[in-house]
Amino acid sequence: MGTGGVRDDGVVESLRGKLLIAGPGLLDPNFRRTVVLVGAHDAEGALGVVLNRPTDLAVEEVAPPLAELAGSGARIYVGGPVRPTELVLLAELSEPAAPDVPVLGGIGFVTGDVDPGIAPAVRRARVFAGYAGWGAGQLEAELSQASWIVEPALPQDVFDRDPEGLWSAVLRRKGGRYVLLSTMPPDPSSN
Repeated sequence: MGTGGVRDDGVVESLRGKLLIAGPGLLDPNFRRTVVLVGAHDAEGALGVVLNRPTDLAVEEVAPPLAELAGSGARIYVGGPVRPTELVLLAELSEPAAPDVPVLGGIGFVTGDVDPGIAPAVRRARVFAGYAGWGAGQLEAELSQASWIVEPALPQDVFDRDPEGLWSAVLRRKGGRYVLLSTMPPDPSSN
């Protein structure tokens, strides 16, 4: 494979089910120190959700019908800058074929109006406001500039109990030179 998810023959290799970890040079405030789960990626573009930006908004206050799926006390997460007023449901379902858009095993996106009858199949779920999106070639260009570090996603990453620590944790797991990067403070000038 060449750089940026594009094979040497020019074919885009899908990053679906992978994590995009913001590199130290990615200064866009929408993505600084984020971990994005890629849900879809092909020659036309990519989309995913930021996993580590919880808000103080409770799901039961913002979207009461989704509260049963997300669990008691669940918070809304900022999924990305695209369509921030739309809610996106990412769930782990008991049957791998059950998500409308499968991403990683039984984990995937449930789209459209969520049928309340799906509740017994939901093992765990998170609700996101908006999503991250890239047009054709945009993500590949960012990858070739080392804006993102790619790592296979694990189910525990998607539903991490310490989302604010996910960026550092995934970099430590990646190992090598990334372990040192994982210790970088949010504001390097305060070091």
